[in-house]
Amino acid sequence: MPIIQKLFRLIPILLLLTSMQCIAERPNILLIVSDDQGYNDLGLINDEILTPNLDRLAKEGTRLTSFYVSWPACTPSRGSLLTGRYPQRNGIYDMIRNEAPDYGHKYTSEEYAVTWERIGGMDIREVLLPNVLGEVGYRSGIFGKWDLGMHKRFLPTSRGFDEFYGFVNTGIDYYTHQRYGVPSMYRNETPTTEDKGTYATYLFEREALRFLDKHDGEEPFFLYVPFNAPHSSSALDPKLRGTVQAPEKYQEMYPPVEEEFREGSRYGEPAMVPTKEKRYRDYRAAVTCMDDSIGKMLDVLDKRGWADNTIVIFFSDNGGSGAASNNQIGGPTLLDRNVISGNGTGIWDASGDGTRIEGNLIGTNLAGASGIGNQSHGVYSTASTSIGGATSAPGSPPGNVISGNGMIGVFVRNGLVVTVEGNIIGLAANGVDPIGNGRDGVEAQSRFTDFYGTEGTPVRVGGGSPQQRNVISGNAWNGLRVTAADQPG
Repeated sequence: MPIIQKLFRLIPILLLLTSMQCIAERPNILLIVSDDQGYNDLGLINDEILTPNLDRLAKEGTRLTSFYVSWPACTPSRGSLLTGRYPQRNGIYDMIRNEAPDYGHKYTSEEYAVTWERIGGMDIREVLLPNVLGEVGYRSGIFGKWDLGMHKRFLPTSRGFDEFYGFVNTGIDYYTHQRYGVPSMYRNETPTTEDKGTYATYLFEREALRFLDKHDGEEPFFLYVPFNAPHSSSALDPKLRGTVQAPEKYQEMYPPVEEEFREGSRYGEPAMVPTKEKRYRDYRAAVTCMDDSIGKMLDVLDKRGWADNTIVIFFSDNGGSGAASNNQIGGPTLLDRNVISGNGTGIWDASGDGTRIEGNLIGTNLAGASGIGNQSHGVYSTASTSIGGATSAPGSPPGNVISGNGMIGVFVRNGLVVTVEGNIIGLAANGVDPIGNGRDGVEAQSRFTDFYGTEGTPVRVGGGSPQQRNVISGNAWNGLRVTAADQPG
């Protein structure tokens, strides 16, 4: 690579290192990343979850409230973190995980050998953060989720890290460390099952503390700890799949759950499935366990006298999913507005609780005047979602403009307390010019049974006041299609 091109690509990192001079000549760096943790899932924001150490970081440091990652999924977000480049630039714009013809993950070794998980990885021409830090004397270790390729040439120790212990793909069973039955844990370049049966968060904590214990203070360190918590389990056991696993000690810190499993379905077959209450408790318990591990790392920094010479950064790789709660997409003012257009699906809210989608342009250009439609639906919800809100004029925040999409404007396919208010669906932002969605404006299937076998409840479209009305017009099929006992306003 020409040296001038390399320098331009590394300018953001070099500027960061330059700015560090005011703190110390070469400060230590502790970078901690949680997996699928929601914005609301911190104690300082939500008193229903216990995160005293993360709360301490926020209070003693700088809390970023408008901080965005490059992609709403694991692998591309991490690729951007370590390269400083957008997914479309570094080539990691899809997940690296088990992909095989049978979704139940029953496939032959020949089929598995040619899956993206086995052959894919971060382009070896990309310069990663540990490469740059290594050039100025840092010792680097990663303990946790790698997710950027499992061939030797893609593994962390081939990409600038000095030490690695963790798993190589996008999700595991917290105790077996397998992804749907396939072992995934490595030490440096060697697969290992030495710690099978031990909770993964404890292992990543152990390795991070060992790394710190070996540090002699003569050279700076870059310690990268990407936990898998609170990502849902990639367990082979169908009862655990899609849930979050947490030690009993941390489960007991939260109110008891009366019923943990009930009759439902998985992949169209009858099955015992976890209740919503169990999923929320275990999710929060996993976050609290991770918080304890973070606290132990911070304690070491204090005891060794390194706290004033260490930059500690914490964030979630891509926001909440599964049992996360109160996610916010957009907001009640024009300053909060997102333009979400030209994608496959605009917004897919699969299983969050209390997600709010407000003030966005979904399927149009920045002016809301012409279509740059998402190929599929504008909004697809199988969760508890508020789409828009009461507003003086439909389409103005918190209302959304959801127009020009290839299929349905708003597709509600579960209806766990879903409201659709104050939106323009099928017209331009001016409420006059048609930019129809390719099928229905709104389709509500509120008795659909979700992944966990949960039956939906009625969906409300509009409401009893003028401020709650939607404008649904200009769409190719029905304005509003109801396939159960919903309540159109």
